[in-house]
Amino acid sequence: MAAFAFLPHPLAFLQNRLQRWFEARLPLADSVTLTQRTVYILPTRPGWMLFLTLAVLLVASINYQLNLGYLLTFLLAGTALVGMHVCHGTLRGLALHLTAPAAQYAGANTSFDIQLTNARRSVRHGIGLSVLDPQAAGRQQGAGRHWAWTDVPAQGSSTVQVAFTPLRRGLHRLPTLTAETRFPLGTFRVWTVWRPAAQVLVYPAPEPGPPPLPSGEPRSQGAGNAPRAQSSGEFDGVRGYRRGDPLKHVLWKKAAKAGEQGGESAGLVVRDHQQAQHHELWLDIRQAGTLSAEQGLSRLCAWVLQADRLGLRYGLRLPAAEISPASGEAHKRRCLEALATC
Repeated sequence: MAAFAFLPHPLAFLQNRLQRWFEARLPLADSVTLTQRTVYILPTRPGWMLFLTLAVLLVASINYQLNLGYLLTFLLAGTALVGMHVCHGTLRGLALHLTAPAAQYAGANTSFDIQLTNARRSVRHGIGLSVLDPQAAGRQQGAGRHWAWTDVPAQGSSTVQVAFTPLRRGLHRLPTLTAETRFPLGTFRVWTVWRPAAQVLVYPAPEPGPPPLPSGEPRSQGAGNAPRAQSSGEFDGVRGYRRGDPLKHVLWKKAAKAGEQGGESAGLVVRDHQQAQHHELWLDIRQAGTLSAEQGLSRLCAWVLQADRLGLRYGLRLPAAEISPASGEAHKRRCLEALATC
């Protein structure tokens, strides 16, 4: 018996297999209109209790010939049937459109917008959207499902945000979504399952508190095995502020950040154009030290962000790619994409 102690529960295993099989049959689409074939309905726990109560009332009315008992039983049953029809119609005919999210960092909360459009002349109440399987979407074990609820006005639209947390870098398809409602009585649950076709690019998570940028390489020896110049913790094209340095050479972005943290003039840095003419900054995976592959990419990601904040020209060397030194937002995005997909 001990050999089977770690096996998953048979029912849970079967449920997961059925869910994966069902999701694989769904088409990939960023826009969908819910129809009779894509909306499902089942009683909730209160609904089953209501049916049990109606059965008891019906048996008691038959045994004791209670006319008022018949009236109450069929009145409640008719109300439940009307509620079932209204609940199913709340989702049926609703149009959903998804806007793909921008690139994010691993471990960061990633949200995207979903627009719900209602073409009919009545309001749709109590519609919730969520990730179908939060754990499969990357949330931590034990994290519950988070719902975004909204009402869609008559012949109008409403926008909600759904979030998930990807834990791995790379290009990932958005997780499978679900929309549901229990309006108006809560005795029935009506839901649908939706597989978006959009993808999100996930960068490596930046290393918290990374070491200083590596030393610059002499331009005349730009090969990867070229000797590094000695550095005091900053790239050779940047040095600490000295009395008499022109203010136009101060890196004011760095100064503003130091000011927010309570820094003084000693924390200012300026461009050293004389040394920058002879050296250039290369961020090499081999400079990450004896870290694992993912930790090394996280350190490179932190260095890319740090060099971009300082306004430096920098290049990136990876085992399968090399990006020439440059600067700017487009260059930073190109380096982060290389780190995400290498």
